[in-house]
Amino acid sequence: MKKTMIAAGLLLMVCMAAWAQEGLPRVYDETIDPMVQIEQAVGEAAKTNRFVVCQVGGNWCPWCLRFADFVRNDAAISKVIDENFVYIHVNYNPRKKDNPERAQALMHRLGNPARFGFPVFVVLDEQGRILHTQDSSFLEEGKGYNHDRVLRFFRCWTPKAMED
Repeated sequence: MKKTMIAAGLLLMVCMAAWAQEGLPRVYDETIDPMVQIEQAVGEAAKTNRFVVCQVGGNWCPWCLRFADFVRNDAAISKVIDENFVYIHVNYNPRKKDNPERAQALMHRLGNPARFGFPVFVVLDEQGRILHTQDSSFLEEGKGYNHDRVLRFFRCWTPKAMED
C-alpha cells in the first residue's frame, strides 16, 4: 500500500510538472457551485436562443486546458461557439473532501459523462436537457486537437442544425 501511494504521488508530481511546463491558463473556477453555473448558463441560453456546452474537467487535466486554449485561439471555432452556445468550463473534482456528494450529483445531472474521460463535452438545449455527450478522444490529434473534427462537432450541435 505504501509503495502504491508513493508511486501515485510521483505520478501526480510528473503530471503537475508537465502541466506547468505547458504554461496554459487555468480556466475552471473552483470556487463556484457547478450546478448553479449550469443553471445560469441554461437561463442565458434560453434568453439568447443558444445551447449550452459544458466542458467538464478541471485545472488538474492537461487535455482540458489544451482544449480551452485550442478553441480560444481558433477563430473559426470561436465564432461558431460564440454564435451558438453558452460555453462553460464545469469543474469536476471527485476527490474534493468537503462534498463528494456534489461531484456525484453533478455527474448525475450531466448523464454520467465521466465514463468517457476528460475533458468531456455535454451539450444541453435551452431547457437544460442533455442532447449529446462528446468523448474528446475523437477530437484529438497528436498532443492537441484536430481543427476539422472539433469544428464539425460544434456545427453538428448548433440550434439550427437541430432544427433541420
